Amino acid sequence: MTTVADLERDPHALLASIRPVGWVDALDGWVVTSRELAMQVMRDPATFTVDDPRFSTAQVVGPSMLSLDGGAHAAHRAPFEHPFSLAQTRARFTTFVEEETDRLVSLIEPLGAADLRRTVAGPLSVAVVAHSLGLAQTEAATVLEWYQDISSSVSGVSAGHPVTAEGAAAFAKLHAHVAGSIDQADSLIAEAARAGLGTDEVVANAAVLMFGGIETTEGMITNALWHLLTNPSQLALVLADMSLLPNAVEESLRLEPAAAVVDRYATRDVELAGASIKRGDLVTVSLAGAGRDPAVFPDPDAFDVRRANARRHLAFASGPHICLGMHLARLEAVTALTALLTRLPDLTLDPASPPPRGLVFRKPTAVDVSWTVA
Repeated sequence: MTTVADLERDPHALLASIRPVGWVDALDGWVVTSRELAMQVMRDPATFTVDDPRFSTAQVVGPSMLSLDGGAHAAHRAPFEHPFSLAQTRARFTTFVEEETDRLVSLIEPLGAADLRRTVAGPLSVAVVAHSLGLAQTEAATVLEWYQDISSSVSGVSAGHPVTAEGAAAFAKLHAHVAGSIDQADSLIAEAARAGLGTDEVVANAAVLMFGGIETTEGMITNALWHLLTNPSQLALVLADMSLLPNAVEESLRLEPAAAVVDRYATRDVELAGASIKRGDLVTVSLAGAGRDPAVFPDPDAFDVRRANARRHLAFASGPHICLGMHLARLEAVTALTALLTRLPDLTLDPASPPPRGLVFRKPTAVDVSWTVA
């Protein structure tokens, strides 16, 4: 029988075997693995809702745009829509992302070897989140510690465990810092407060943005590095033509989305591709499974930086809960990967460096590499 540990290690064979939808005992719920069905579920919040007491993130941080539907969801999300639009993202973040990337790569450039998750991907994502939320005066290591404790707690809840004391304590610390930063005129949380959200609502959404911003970006960068460095022929194509890099990032997202699943709960009895879903059933949408749907992506398990339809992946979800920060995550990933691939010659992955893993969030725990120092 498939266990949670099996799904954390490598879920792709199981996801393929139950496509388009199947019951998974280890999760005590249905798992949707076809792209068409995934879109249907995510675009129908009246039938498949996030607003359920079992929703893992809400158990840790409280109600937020991630765990509400309908009018309440719109009220929580609306203040953040404009600041995270494509134009605003480029205007607001490009210079900061470029400068922070340059600083981080310059620190490791003379070393000849490093774990790029610990030295670049993680610190960059934390710095950008802290900058966006008005937490710039908080040490990056402190923000990262909060995030790790909250993330671990959410992942544990998804696997059937209670909220951890560490997760609760980290959220309390985040709450205190965000609440104290609400009056900063140029921060996203200040804008949300001015738009009418209360302090608890602002903090819950700040936690969601921190959670998604760090996890999505770090996972995007590390997964893309792993795919490129374990596929030398594809890396050679990108190095010969860096205009392929953005599509290589999309292809990596298709194969291993940083957030592998999103949970929904059936509000009524409904049939889904022949499966009899009962009211209250957990319906997990596998974004990873949708990305490897052979009906949409020929040779779905292959990493192909020239894949014409790579951007049809659902790594940022779809429907009313589509990822707010997708433009920012893409900006960070492409900026970081461009710097790493162009400034660290002969970049090589240590054979012992681990592959992506995780139940909800999938990425390598380290990206140990070496390069030629001029």
